[in-house]
Amino acid sequence: MKRLTLTSVFALLFTGLSILSLRGAEPELDLAPARWIWYPSQRTLSNTMLMLRKEFTLDSVPEKVSGWILADSRYRLWINGQRVQWGPAPADPRWPEADPLDIRPYLQKGKNVLAAEVLYFGLGDGTSPIGKPGFICKLEVGNRLVASDSTWLVSVARSWPAGQYKRHYVRAFQEEFDANRYPDGWRQADYTPGSEWVYAMELGGRADRSQLATDYPEYLQDYWASNRDVSRIRPRSIPLMREYWVPVSKLAESMWLTWDQDPRTYFEMNTPHSYRADRTPCAVQENDSTWSVVASDGRAAVLTFELGEQVVGFPAFTIDAPAGTVVELLTHEAHEVGGPELLNTHFNAWSRWTCREGRNRFEAFDFESARWLQLHIRNFTGKVTVSGVGLRRRIFPWPHDPAIRIGDPAIQRVMDATVNTLNNSAQDLIVDGMGRERQQYSGDCGHQLHAVMGTFGETRLPRRFLITYSQGLSSEGYFLDCWPAYDRLARVMQKQLGLSNWGPLLDHGVGFVFDNYYYYCQTGDTTHLAETLPRLLRSFDYLTTLMNPADSLLPVENLGIPSVWIDHHGYKKSRHKILAFNLYVSAMCQYALAPLCELTGRTADAVRARAFGEALQQACVRRFWSPERQVFVCNLPWEREEGETRYHDRDLATAVLFDMCPGGKTARSVELLAEEPAEMGFSYPANAVWRLWALIKANRIDVVLNDLRTRWAGLESVSLNNTLQEGWHAKPDNREQWSHCPIAPLIVLQQGIAGIRPLEPGYGRFEIAPQPGDLTDAAFTVQTVKGPIDFAVSGKRGNRRLSFTVPAGTTAELVLPAGEKVPFPPVASEGGDGLQNGLQDGVGRGLSDLLHDGQSGACRYRIDGGRKVELRLRHL
Repeated sequence: MKRLTLTSVFALLFTGLSILSLRGAEPELDLAPARWIWYPSQRTLSNTMLMLRKEFTLDSVPEKVSGWILADSRYRLWINGQRVQWGPAPADPRWPEADPLDIRPYLQKGKNVLAAEVLYFGLGDGTSPIGKPGFICKLEVGNRLVASDSTWLVSVARSWPAGQYKRHYVRAFQEEFDANRYPDGWRQADYTPGSEWVYAMELGGRADRSQLATDYPEYLQDYWASNRDVSRIRPRSIPLMREYWVPVSKLAESMWLTWDQDPRTYFEMNTPHSYRADRTPCAVQENDSTWSVVASDGRAAVLTFELGEQVVGFPAFTIDAPAGTVVELLTHEAHEVGGPELLNTHFNAWSRWTCREGRNRFEAFDFESARWLQLHIRNFTGKVTVSGVGLRRRIFPWPHDPAIRIGDPAIQRVMDATVNTLNNSAQDLIVDGMGRERQQYSGDCGHQLHAVMGTFGETRLPRRFLITYSQGLSSEGYFLDCWPAYDRLARVMQKQLGLSNWGPLLDHGVGFVFDNYYYYCQTGDTTHLAETLPRLLRSFDYLTTLMNPADSLLPVENLGIPSVWIDHHGYKKSRHKILAFNLYVSAMCQYALAPLCELTGRTADAVRARAFGEALQQACVRRFWSPERQVFVCNLPWEREEGETRYHDRDLATAVLFDMCPGGKTARSVELLAEEPAEMGFSYPANAVWRLWALIKANRIDVVLNDLRTRWAGLESVSLNNTLQEGWHAKPDNREQWSHCPIAPLIVLQQGIAGIRPLEPGYGRFEIAPQPGDLTDAAFTVQTVKGPIDFAVSGKRGNRRLSFTVPAGTTAELVLPAGEKVPFPPVASEGGDGLQNGLQDGVGRGLSDLLHDGQSGACRYRIDGGRKVELRLRHL
């Protein structure tokens, strides 16, 4: 197998990957006559912050104001002293997205000032794989043009120390801020810049290409864009985030700390036994939002605040204190009062502020995932007063608010927690969890696309996910699966030196093909395929090179740089994953990649994909199917050697969903999925949806609902944080993720309980195959690109009331048990059971085929759109 050399780790960004760039596939921006600018320099240290400033005068505020702004790595923008926005959205550095500017409400007659703080990560971040310093801005104010050039003023922001160490492996910015070094009023129009302000340096490079294509030297990693033509600026493809203030709910605890070591050393090096705690409360509450502390013998004060639920945003607080008072703000997702005195147990999640005399208002530059905010106050005398503690929450501006009402309190709690989790994990990227690496994965995390579209009716964010993730394809043909993020670039280097077990995850690349296909099923949109499909085919070609000729299967070990994740918690041995991985690739080839190829006229590629998928399926049957037990056994080749039988819910679910059991014999697989015997490995929450999908298809909604009431409602994060955690069990005050991405409950709600799935791409024709089980009261809305489907069910079996809307311009096919009397014409059966055999136009099977209940004797009825249906049923 070909392997990357160390020197090619970063070169692949600009050589091998560039051959798959598709000019014209996505919109591009030319910001000329604006220029890329920076502080006059030949080197920029990691975590350097600049301040940029441009004054302009208006005779009046014009009706039309528009513009674009872009920076590497992040900016915070003010107009006339008012905070406007934070950005840009994380992107592949070769195709960064410039943010739109809508600043008319902030402008005034006379002098105006645009002020931006720009932070350069330098060493890579969980949302920034690699970078190069640069800032560009183009603003059209009526007939006036304000564009970045050498007339702008720039200053190194000494309030933040340049060259600051990284916070964590994939978190670049460990914020320290000294208010005494911050220039008062510099964001205001009446500010007079001093000698520390100089004119900006224009960088050699074009205004339609990214910062990578400028001539500024990148000393940390010494790379350049060897093919500068591939590097293009694109317009932001999603809206700017919505922001609103969330105050803390209460002060949960306060105490004193006596430091035996320098606290700076503790925070830098996590030195144990550095302090002694006195849990006597140190804070006095003066009103609903104000607390005071009087200094005591040089001790530090600790104030631990609690938010009502876990959210993502920019922590902030006000403190009235003597000059030189130091405050470390620590954040955590989960804390138990009486536990660790300092919340410094979560990836060094702290920031530091040094006060100037009097009132200080501090807000973190970068956002955090938190339910707990803690202030550690030291180096003060007299009295300090703390107020306005909370968080500026950031959330995607969803087109529709979720509308979910479930009569079962336990299931309602789970749905509420799932929605809040999605608010935290799906923002400008769709990530796993914001509290750790904040990285964009497919595979288990890609399931969020279903919920984003069905719950909120949002399609732009899923489409952006498809584009940005696809750009992280290596020259070998595997996806750098958390792209755009630093992690997998570093793992490639580490694997070369034998310093990591992790590499780019091949199974996430397999899941990404499904992401592309299901997005098409839900929306009917094919525009993304111009950029993503060539990359999908390249990854398919890579997979075919891995086949082991001895058994005609893909290996999961000794793959060189990549690795296979699937769900390592549920497997006792890595080799037990061979079955799941090969079934997964087989299903992807036959039911996702081949249909996409047919859709785009790539007939030969479709034939290749199907043939490869069928060959893998046959090889899985030969090696892992037990005819005696009528089920796949994931350790069948080693069963006698290991002295036990092992199943896994992922293998069984995949086989059921994609009809991979020989002779259609799925009964034993469904039985194991329902009963969960000890010999069956169980997926962690983000992958648990596969089992639930299979049970839905097998008409076992009873098991699914029981799962929601017990396993899911019993999650610690549901009751404490209104979120869904990463693992099935979580404890406070450690590194576990309390708001991750296991959004299976929303998928169950929409595709299981309501049974709503497209029969044609974009919901021109769709299916409603409800499975309410023992739910006696449920009402919710499933959003589609054709309009909302309002669904409600009440009553028990034998006297069930069902209602739903059918959007205008669509046709619904209602699937009900035989014997129901409804005033709609039946749909002619196909293959004897009335099931639809895929989407139209030969595209292959859609969500309906994969998730249909499969109940023999079920009847299907046609309902034309533009109406509300209300039925009373006896057999549902």
